[in-house]
Amino acid sequence: MILRPAAPADLPLLRYWDEQPHTVASDPNDDWNWEVELYRHLSWRQQLIAELDGRPIGFIQIIDPATEDTHYWGEVPPNLRALDIWIGEAEDLGRGYGTRMMQQAITLCFSDPLVEAILVDPLVSNHRAHQFYERLGFQYVEDQTFGEDYCRVYRLDREVWEQRKNRGR
Repeated sequence: MILRPAAPADLPLLRYWDEQPHTVASDPNDDWNWEVELYRHLSWRQQLIAELDGRPIGFIQIIDPATEDTHYWGEVPPNLRALDIWIGEAEDLGRGYGTRMMQQAITLCFSDPLVEAILVDPLVSNHRAHQFYERLGFQYVEDQTFGEDYCRVYRLDREVWEQRKNRGR
């Protein structure tokens, strides 16, 4: 599996994935504005397509929540990253692809020695996502409302990730 930068050529695929029932259920109130955002190259954001044997299977966005332009996360300290992830096709769920995508994204985030922790914000109602993030070492922080969405905030500290990595998990 590889993570490659999302490009304008991915627009039809991302629009399609964005309309799938499982992605709508996990992110019901966001408009990703793909037509604009795929052309914006920003220092605080990476938009990545996960490919397995050349087949696109998912999307990951990595942002610096302290500097991104919408201030979605509010006032946060520097040296954090925040992730969004989804698998495009329902038949690709539950096959370990999300875990592999997250492992690569986490490694990418922590390749910057200044990054102290990673944040995620699944909906409070998305119990599968809570279990997924907890298996990866993320720890519950608090419930928080972002716009219209009631979310559960999780955090993965570098030290926790390094300990898990050293234990082979």
